[in-house]
Amino acid sequence: MEILWILIAACMLTMALGPWVMRRRRAGIQLAEPGAPDAADPAEYGFARQEELDVRLPGPDQDLLDVLDVVQATQEWRAAAQLLAGTPKEGELRWQRVQAFAGAASLELAQRPGVGGAWLRKWRSESPKDAGAAQVHAEFLVQQAWRSSSAGQDDFRIILEEARAVCAEAALLAPGDPVPYITELAVARGLAYPHPEFEQLWAKVIDRAPHHMGAHLSALHYWCEKWHGSRALADEFATSAAARAPRGSLLAALPLFAVYEHMPDIVLVTDFHRTMVVSRALEGALHAVHSARPDDPVLAHVRHLLAFFLVRAERWSESMDQFVHLDGFVGALPWTLSEDPAEQYAIYRALAVAGYEANGGNPATLPR
Repeated sequence: MEILWILIAACMLTMALGPWVMRRRRAGIQLAEPGAPDAADPAEYGFARQEELDVRLPGPDQDLLDVLDVVQATQEWRAAAQLLAGTPKEGELRWQRVQAFAGAASLELAQRPGVGGAWLRKWRSESPKDAGAAQVHAEFLVQQAWRSSSAGQDDFRIILEEARAVCAEAALLAPGDPVPYITELAVARGLAYPHPEFEQLWAKVIDRAPHHMGAHLSALHYWCEKWHGSRALADEFATSAAARAPRGSLLAALPLFAVYEHMPDIVLVTDFHRTMVVSRALEGALHAVHSARPDDPVLAHVRHLLAFFLVRAERWSESMDQFVHLDGFVGALPWTLSEDPAEQYAIYRALAVAGYEANGGNPATLPR
């Protein structure tokens, strides 16, 4: 019986990957030995080497990187407090910086248990009324819960209950700031808030930041089939947000994230990535990217997911355009779900280069 299951699994994998491999053979994309003269080389396009890719951020934020370097080198929190104090509560940038500081402290603690992230503990104890410190602390607890435990376990729930309390404290310290409520959206997913309770929380978010892309992405997770909703509820949430999006908003890309959240582990449908559902979501995301401000903090997030889907759809030139804008940073979906985000990103980038060259492209023809 065990052998039968293995044979069935092998057949399914062949069915899933067979058309994908054959298309690439016909298109002239084949594996080559390292250093082979006809191998596509991403370095010829000015792309960063895999070991140089920054896994901390989705895109450049030099002020944040400079402060992170100072904080982690000195274990002093004041530079972080100053940066957050000068970051407007409106918009996406403050939320992304809170996530980055919390992620840095969480990673430090994982690397040096009991010692790492001491600067965050000092920040909270030495400046207990600092709204930024409370926001980073709440997000830190959320990331710790997901990093160190599993949903449903006692320690997971205990950490998230503490995060909920710190979210409430952060909200009192900064009335009108949406960040504490956005952080609580992840708490709500982990603690399985009932739908009415989640909708009350969501009303507080959109009352303060109705077009916040980061908030919508967090809420989308809750409505997904694997958490507390369904494919239909997630699609309805994403398409409704996209339809209400003001001109220039990246919310028009939300349906592509809904498609990604409900992708099967093994795609058995030939040309799944060229189906109407995927194509429509891709076009919406491409339109959003072309309409957005070049300095929109969420733009890189959308470009990363676009690059993933465009490579799978074999739209080589468009995928290369995304990699040109992204290169150097990989701290975003879908790469961050991999054990080695830089490696996963580099594989897709290499596929894009190979496909581009197999269809007549070269470094000189790539628009910059």
